[in-house]
Order: sequence, then C-alpha cells, then structure tokens
Amino acid sequence: MFIPLYDANSLKYIKRQYVTLSLIGVNVLIFGLTSLAGADSKTASIGFGYIPSVAHHMTVLPVQYDFVSPYFTYVTYAFLHGDIFHLGGNMLFLWVFGDNVEDAMGHVRFLIFYLLCASAGAFMHGVIEPGSDGPLIGASGAIAGVVAAYLLLHPRVRVWVLAFGRIPLRIPALYPLVLWIGLQFVMLVTHGEDRISWACHVGGIIAGALLLVPFKRRSVPLFDRAIVSPRAVIIEKEPPQIPPEMPSTRWGR
Repeated sequence: MFIPLYDANSLKYIKRQYVTLSLIGVNVLIFGLTSLAGADSKTASIGFGYIPSVAHHMTVLPVQYDFVSPYFTYVTYAFLHGDIFHLGGNMLFLWVFGDNVEDAMGHVRFLIFYLLCASAGAFMHGVIEPGSDGPLIGASGAIAGVVAAYLLLHPRVRVWVLAFGRIPLRIPALYPLVLWIGLQFVMLVTHGEDRISWACHVGGIIAGALLLVPFKRRSVPLFDRAIVSPRAVIIEKEPPQIPPEMPSTRWGR
C-alpha cells in the first residue's frame, strides 16, 4: 500500500536513537547468520520461532529443536525473518518511526515497550490459531506497536511515502498510518490466518496504543499538541520617569 521513506521529525529528548539502531543491527546480524547457515535457518525458525501448539502445551518439540523455553519464544521469534524483503520492510518501518517513539519514552522504556508489543503480537496469534504447528517469525508485531504509538504521538507530522510502491507523496502521518492500521484489522476479519499473521499485527497495534501513555515521558503530549509554557512576566527594574509637571503615580505592592 505504501512504503515510508522519511519524516522530518527531530529528536527532542535524546541525542541519538541507540535502541532503534541496535534493534536494526541485531535483526540484520541474526538474519545474516541464519542465511549463512542455509538449511539450519529452518532449525532456527522452529527452535526460536513462536509455535502456538507448543506454547499452549498441546505438542512438544523434538529434542533437536528444543533450544529455549516456549515462553522465551514470545520474544525470540521477533528477531527472525524469512527473507530479505521481510527483514527490509520491517526495519524500514522501524527506522522511520522508531526514533521518535524512543525519544518520547527514553531508551530503556522503549526497549521494554518494543519487546512487550512483540509478545502481544505472538499472544494474539496464539489466541486466533491456538493449535497451529507452524512457527511464527518476524518483527511485525513489535513494529505494529511502534506504528500505533507514532500515530498517537505525531499524526500531523508530514512523512514522505511511496504510495502503491511508486508514487512519492509528502503527507501527514495520520493518513497512511490510519489506513495501514485499518487494513490490518480488515485483513484479520476477511483473510484470517494465511501466510501473513494479521493477528500478530493487530496484537502489536493494540499493545502499542495501550502502553504508550504509561511508557511515554509525562512532558510529551499526544496528537502533536504543543506544550504551552506560561508567558514571562516582564517586571521593570524601576518605575518610568515622570515629567516634573505631572503628579506622581503610586505603585501598588
């Protein structure tokens, strides 16, 4: 539908988006390692991906895939990707929108927020497909939470997007992000669970919207509302000079 390219939205509280950059780096590194592993990448998907039937204790993984507790897979799945396009799309969204959400929350709280949104995406996927034996992988749930938070923080900030993948537009974030979020809910209802887990996206969106207020700084407003500071009161150091022919005026204290 659209590809985000750039937003002219400067950082106000942090010097650099260290967590956003680190998350992108870790995802790229893990993708590179699993790609080099070849056939073992499937092993990583099964061992570290989120499998609802395993998480719900309906089935047990074979010992050769039993790397971590099923509870850890609520997070580990979000650092695996199927191909370069899957990785690139998620990381592009994180690059464009993650820095300002991190700025609004601070480094540590943003990292916790990101991981909770990822977990919420896996949880929702498991609710919709509790008996599924297929592994869920990808950062989409976490990214969906970041998108929801950005929408609530900066709906009026103009972003450059490629509409339909080819038409460059500079429009308020409200329009493409509301359209994208709405599409996730529509696809969940109309398509259910296919190769793309729409439930994971929806779970991340809901978590991002609910967690934003408790995780953001108190001084950060919602919906791009400016913080109005009290106007400075100008106090003259001494009363104005009065011409001698005029009666003096008494100054109240």
